[in-house]
Amino acid sequence: MNSVDYIQISALNQYSYCPHRCWRMFCAGEFVDNNYTIEGTSLHDRVHTLGEGHRDETWQVRAIYLKSEQYHLIGKSDLIEEMDGCCYPVEYKRGHKGEFDNDEMQVVAQALCLEEMTKQPVTKGYIYYAQSHQRQLVEITDELRKQAIATIQAVSTLLETGKMPSPNYSKRCQGCSLYTQCLPQAATKVNRYQEN
Repeated sequence: MNSVDYIQISALNQYSYCPHRCWRMFCAGEFVDNNYTIEGTSLHDRVHTLGEGHRDETWQVRAIYLKSEQYHLIGKSDLIEEMDGCCYPVEYKRGHKGEFDNDEMQVVAQALCLEEMTKQPVTKGYIYYAQSHQRQLVEITDELRKQAIATIQAVSTLLETGKMPSPNYSKRCQGCSLYTQCLPQAATKVNRYQEN
């Protein structure tokens, strides 16, 4: 890994959603709330009440910190569950399942930390969507692991160099709280103008 100290697990989610958004949040220190981020913060305030207990046959612990020395990751879990000797992360998200895979990267990063901390393989995780009250299974496949490791490296490079990725307009921009800071459509027009 590069000389970056530790990468926030949530940075993988942001980078997978949009590298420019990740740069704004973790390099430039910019953040703006919108209704989606406020709902998400409210959900995590409820979820991040430290505690542990059993639910049926499943042991649960909330709001513990996860860390990986190998991947230089650190972050707070929403929920870790253990059943039949196997641990797995459960990441809480507002809304319902979206069409993008950025939430999966956050779950895989948590699984990598859990594996290192427990010395046990983590083969699955879940994303709990509050609006639909449904869990989505995330199978921690070799392909997802490779994708997460590549994303960790990309975020590490981003943090180390501080080089701003170009904003690119896509459907993802519609719900982004940093849209007015980024103005990706304006950047595209400026780039087109400069090319002519």
